[in-house]
Amino acid sequence: MQRADITTTDAPSAPSLPMNAIWRTIRGYILWSYERGTLHYDIMVTLILVFVFASPYWINFNDKPIPRNSHPSGVVVTPDAQGRLVYEIDASTIQPGDDRSVRDQLLRVVEPISGAVSIVEYEAVTGRKGRVQSYRVVVQRR
Repeated sequence: MQRADITTTDAPSAPSLPMNAIWRTIRGYILWSYERGTLHYDIMVTLILVFVFASPYWINFNDKPIPRNSHPSGVVVTPDAQGRLVYEIDASTIQPGDDRSVRDQLLRVVEPISGAVSIVEYEAVTGRKGRVQSYRVVVQRR
């Protein structure tokens, strides 16, 4: 028997082996097809962590906290241990005068906020230079 050798010419060659391996690796990253504990899995997790922790330095997410603005009349309300309300009222809201005048003005500021109350006590809070900066008013509901 005779043997015939048939040779064929190769068609244009497919992409080289390294290029196939690169695309296969990229496809594996996109489809997340690597098992835990493998080198490629660790690389993917590291890339995600780098993005999460480093992206705020380069991307402006506009997520700054909103500054806390005080009330337009400069009133801050806090409860005390006895169940009363303590109001801190900006001094620019109150005109200086005698005790009765100051109490009336303080009451006019407090009543629209908390309803019918009576002033138990108040004190002027002064700054370093002795100037009145605010009034601390303790009130109790009637």
